[in-house]
Amino acid sequence: MSETGWQAFIAADGLEDWVVLHGGPVAAFSVGSLDEATRLAAAVAQVEGLADEPNVALTATRRWLTVRLTRAVFRIEEHHIALARAVSAVARANGARADRSAVQEIGFAVAAKPDAIDIGFWRAVLGYDPLAPDNGLDPLGHSSTVWMQDLDPAKPLNHAMHIDVSVGRDQARKRMEAAVAAGGRIVVDDGPRWWVLSDKSGNKVCIATWPDGGEMD
Repeated sequence: MSETGWQAFIAADGLEDWVVLHGGPVAAFSVGSLDEATRLAAAVAQVEGLADEPNVALTATRRWLTVRLTRAVFRIEEHHIALARAVSAVARANGARADRSAVQEIGFAVAAKPDAIDIGFWRAVLGYDPLAPDNGLDPLGHSSTVWMQDLDPAKPLNHAMHIDVSVGRDQARKRMEAAVAAGGRIVVDDGPRWWVLSDKSGNKVCIATWPDGGEMD
């Protein structure tokens, strides 16, 4: 696993439909009905090589067909660029328009001291599958993931939890401003890369442009 694949994907031309989330490249195509979404899904499924992808997911609703090429940003490879272009071409041919503002991924970060990391428990209680040593993901292919984050052993806090919101680089500031307007408070401002916000009770959420913004923390 490396940064090469996702950086090449972000830099490539002809991928304006796609957002690179924590879980890899995703595009959401607007449709008018569930029937239209399923017909578009059937057409997209015929893209050469797409069926060979081990973690590809097509999700049809009455408003959207969402296409996810992988389940991890560090598993993006060069061939995903051609696949993404081909999927977009099929969508355009079928009259579907992509909307980057609809694309997001919600992750749950469970923090603990290094000697108390317990991802096995979280996989078991959520019914999630392993993808990497520190995470678990929904076996149905939905966007939510859970991952473990180390806490500094010197800190008095033994455990914590927050929500990660991965969105497109052109959407993060809008999402942050909407959250503040709704009563949220900025705890850490590292914009435009990421913001940590809290609600009135102190529950925290991170809005991140990485990896779509092309920078590592």
